[in-house]
Amino acid sequence: EVQLVQSGGGLVQVGGSLSLSCTASGLPLNNYAIGWFRQAPGKERVGVSCISRTDGSTWYSDIVKGRFIISSDNAKDTVYLQMTNLKPEDTAVYYCGAILPGVIITTPEQYDHWGQGTQVTVSS
Repeated sequence: EVQLVQSGGGLVQVGGSLSLSCTASGLPLNNYAIGWFRQAPGKERVGVSCISRTDGSTWYSDIVKGRFIISSDNAKDTVYLQMTNLKPEDTAVYYCGAILPGVIITTPEQYDHWGQGTQVTVSS
C-alpha cells in the first residue's frame, strides 16, 4: 500500500520561512516523482514544485521560483519543500503527490497518490 505522510507547515508572517516534508512508503525504489501542489479556498489545486526520484530533475512554478527549494533524501524516502520569503498569496493547503514512473508532471490529474495535506498560512 502506498502512503504519503506529510509534516510541517503552520502559520508564519510575511517574509518568513516554512518547511514541508513528504515521506513515502510502498513505492518502487526511485521510480517515481513527487510533486507539491497547493489549493487555496475556492480554487483549483495547482502545481508548485516537482522532483523526480529517478533522475533528480526538478520543476518550479514561476510564482515560487527563487523562493522555494525542493529536495530529496533518498535514504529516508522523504521529499522536502523549503519555502522562504513567504507571501500572503502562498496561503493554501499544500499536498504532496506521487506519480509513477519518475517523470515530471506539473498538473495534479495524473497523480496516483496523495498525502493528507497541510495548511500553510502567511499573515500580513
